[in-house]
Order: sequence, then C-alpha cells, then structure tokens
Amino acid sequence: MRLARLGDPGKEIPVVLDAGRFLDLRPVVADIDHVALSTEGLRRIRLSLDSLSELPGAVNLRVGPPLARPGAIICIGMNYAAHAAESGAPAPEWPIVFLKTPNTVGGPNDSVTIPRGSSKTDWEVELGVVIGERAHYLDSPEDALRHIAGYVAVDDVSERSFQLEVSGGQWSKGKCAPGFSPLGPWLATVDELDPGGLQLRSWVNGEPRQDSSTSDMLFSVDEIIHHLSQYLALEVGDVVLTGTPEGVALSGRFPYLGDGDVVEIEIEGLGRQRHEFVAYGRA
Repeated sequence: MRLARLGDPGKEIPVVLDAGRFLDLRPVVADIDHVALSTEGLRRIRLSLDSLSELPGAVNLRVGPPLARPGAIICIGMNYAAHAAESGAPAPEWPIVFLKTPNTVGGPNDSVTIPRGSSKTDWEVELGVVIGERAHYLDSPEDALRHIAGYVAVDDVSERSFQLEVSGGQWSKGKCAPGFSPLGPWLATVDELDPGGLQLRSWVNGEPRQDSSTSDMLFSVDEIIHHLSQYLALEVGDVVLTGTPEGVALSGRFPYLGDGDVVEIEIEGLGRQRHEFVAYGRA
C-alpha cells in the first residue's frame, strides 16, 4: 500500500493511493500515526480497502508528510563510502548515529527556510525506514523486517557550519532547524518494495547532483535496525534515516543553497519531492 496525508499543515487527511485514486482513510484511522502504522493498524487498513470512498478534490490539496509527527528521527551518518570520502572521513567501522527533532518534519513540496546566519545549507537524499513494531534487543538482522512498517523518501537537510564548525563534537545543531526533514510524498508499506537496490537521485535548480543506489550502503536496512535496537528502543512511527550518497555541497564540488534555489529528490518506488529554499525572514 501507499499511504499519504493531504491538506493544510495540522489538518492533513489520511489517504491510500490506489490506481490514481485517493481513498479517504478517516472511517478507519484518525491519522497515519503510531496506531495506523502498527501491525494491527495496517491490517485494518488493508481489510477496509474495498469499502473506502474517494476523497473529493484530493488533487487540489497540499501533499503533507505521509505520517504524523514521529516520536523520534534517528539518523545514520556516512553510510555510503563515496560520501564519507567526499566529506574527508574514512568509511566507519560501526554505524554513526545522530538525532533530528520531530519538528523538522515537513511536506515533500513545502518550502524550507534557510536558518538565520546560515552560509552552508545542504541537501541529502535518503531512504527513510518507518518502524511498525517496537524493536529492542533484536536477536539478529533477520528479525528487522517484521519491525518495519514501510519506507519513505527524505531530504536530510543540513547546515554544515552548524554541524561541523560550531558543533562541539555532535552533529545535531546542523540538522534540527524547522522543516529540515521533508518526507514523502507517500509511505510505501514494507511489502511494496525491496530496500536493497533502490535508485536515489537529487537535483538543484534542475542540475543533477546525486545518483546512486541503496545497494551501495555500507550498512543495510536490516543491519541498521538490528544495530540500533542494541542501544535504544525503536517505537512504532519512529523514522530511521539511512544515510546519503555522494554529490552534496559539502564535497566542495557544488555551491551551498541560497534564497530561491529549488531542490528535487527522488527515490525509486517512493516518489519525488520539490522544495524551494527561502532566506530567513522572507517566508
């Protein structure tokens, strides 16, 4: 299934995308949240598909993030060897973990505000993994699949001077500005695709930047979920970002983002985003 949310911020309506139709999920679930994304919630949605009606005027509504605000956004850094190299770092022996705050979530086509004082705002196309069952102390990577509800495209927007120059050794200062995690346009449930070989691409003002595959990840989705579960409890509705491939501004090959720049990202099977970057104070 492909799940989405349509409407103004804070008033999004949950829908299922079905052969070009937008089916209204409100008779079944209040939102695409920890209740809907649980094993039982997804089962109820599947059983209801034949009885759902189309949402009138759906094509004219804003596309919101495909899940309600997550409890946590857990991120993996340097998970593609070429990106580690362009960042001037060796490939990590263990997954590098950092956090983003839930209020960084935005819709796939929402504008993104460049933070006040920023000179190094950057883009990062990433595969997001949405948790569907609590994961804590998993026995092996093979156990991970049953704890995943689905997958989503994410732009892990970053401010590199905040992240690296005034960080104090941690990255989250450069990751947590409002709107720095555009999600969507839809969430594909785990049965929809294999996360091991998806093409990821990004563009800035129509010019290609990133073009890679999740097959190039140093740590696979299963390995990441298993590893994280040894140190924290992943809850239903949490989102895990799995890292970005090479081709970002941090490489020195491209300029950082400025007022009016347009970033597009796309992941095979997960749709495409387009968001304009707006200088602080102009929005």
